Amino acid sequence: MKYSLRIIGLLSLILAATGCKNAKSSKTLLPNVSGKAGEIIVVVDKDNWEGAVGTSIRDLLASDCPYLAQREPLFTLANVPPGSFTNMFKVHRNILILNIDPQGTKEGMVYQSDKWAHPQSVAQINAFTAEGAVAVLSADAALLCEYFEQAERNRVIANSIKYEETSLRAPVAALTGGILHIPSGYRLRKSTEDFVWIADEKQYTNQTLLLYKYPVEGIAEPFSLQNIIAKRNEVMKANVPGMFDNTWMTTSEAVPPTTVSKRYHGIDFMETRGFWEVYNDYMGGPFVSHSFYSKDGKDIIVLEAFVYAPKYDKRQFLREVESMLFSFEWKK
Repeated sequence: MKYSLRIIGLLSLILAATGCKNAKSSKTLLPNVSGKAGEIIVVVDKDNWEGAVGTSIRDLLASDCPYLAQREPLFTLANVPPGSFTNMFKVHRNILILNIDPQGTKEGMVYQSDKWAHPQSVAQINAFTAEGAVAVLSADAALLCEYFEQAERNRVIANSIKYEETSLRAPVAALTGGILHIPSGYRLRKSTEDFVWIADEKQYTNQTLLLYKYPVEGIAEPFSLQNIIAKRNEVMKANVPGMFDNTWMTTSEAVPPTTVSKRYHGIDFMETRGFWEVYNDYMGGPFVSHSFYSKDGKDIIVLEAFVYAPKYDKRQFLREVESMLFSFEWKK
C-alpha cells in the first residue's frame, strides 16, 4: 500500500509541476498532438532497441494488459531512431527518449509535459551506458508506466468535460455526493437511492458505469477482496439482469480478481480488477472498480466501469470508461 501511494503521490507532483511550466496562453500556441490513443514513440538507436534496453522497455510498456480476454499490450510502441526524430514525430502524444551519452552529466528520468505539442507527455532516460539506461528504467518502472497511463486518462477526462452530458450529474450526485464527468452518448439506464446504471450502448460495444453504495456498519473489513466481491455479486444479482430468465451479472471465478490501494484527487480508494460474467449465460468481459468511504464515512461508495465488446480489442474501450472513474470529485 505504501508503495502504490508513493507512486501516485510522485506522479501527482510530476503532473502538477510540469503543468505549471506551461501557461494556458502558451499552450494555445502549440499544435495538437498526433498519434492514436495508447501509442508511445520510443526514440532510441536500432542497436539499443534490439538489445537489452529495447527488451526492458517492451517488457514494461508492452506487457499484457491485465484482465483482457485476448492478449493486448499496455501500450503500442513504435521505434524511431534519433536521426529520424523529426518534427513529424515530435508532436506525438506520448514520447520516450533514450539519451545514452558517456559524456553526460547525470543519470535519471526526466518528465515533461507539452514540450512540442498539447496535451503531450514526454519522458527521457539519461544514462552513461546501455546498462545504466536499463537500471534507470528498472528503478522508475512503476512511475513511468503510470505516467503514460495517467496521461491517456487525462486526455479522456478532458474530452469528457468538453462534451459532458450534464443531465447525468444529478443522479450521480444524489448517490455519491460527487461529480463524474461523463461525455455525450452515455444514457441513464437505471437510478435508485443506492444504485445508478449509465451506459453507452452501440450495436457491437457496451461501455458501462455502475455506481452503488452500501452501509459500512457490520462489515469488519470493508476493503478486503472477499467483502468487495461478495457485495459486488449481491448488488449485480439484484440490479443487472441478463437477457434471459434466471440470468444476472456476477464475478467470474476463472481468473481471480485483484485489489490495490491507491490515492487520487485526495481520495483513498481500493481499485479492484477482474472479469464479469453472466450467470447461466456466456457473456463476459473486464471490469474495474474504485471503492471508498462516503464523505460522512457511513457508506462504501463503489464506482465501476465495465466493457462488453466481443468483436473488438478491448484495451481502449476499457481505458476510456475507466478514465471516467478518475474524474470523480466531491461536489463543492
